[in-house]
Amino acid sequence: MKQSKLTKAARGRECQVRIPGVCNGDPNTTVLAHYRMAGTCGVGMKPNDLQGAHACSTCHDACDGRSNIVDRETARQYHAEGVMRTQALLIREGVIAA
Repeated sequence: MKQSKLTKAARGRECQVRIPGVCNGDPNTTVLAHYRMAGTCGVGMKPNDLQGAHACSTCHDACDGRSNIVDRETARQYHAEGVMRTQALLIREGVIAA
C-alpha cells in the first residue's frame, strides 16, 4: 500500500495525542493514527489523512483499542485533540492550508 505524504511525514515527529501516563514520548515510534468516525470510514475505507494525528506507538495502541490502559471514550477524546494539534502544526509549517 502506497503511503501519502502526510503519512510519511508523521515518522519521527512528536506525539500530538499525548495521553497522560500512556504516551511514550518516543518520536521513533510515531505514525499517523487515523481518527475513525461514522460517515468518514467503513469497511475497506480509511479516513482521510487530514483526520490523522501524529501518535506514538503506545498512544496509537490506546486509540485503536489494542490496549485498555484508558477507557475508549478517553482515548477518543485525546485522539481527536491530537488530530486538531496535528492539523494546527501542519498549517503552521505550511504543509496544509486553512
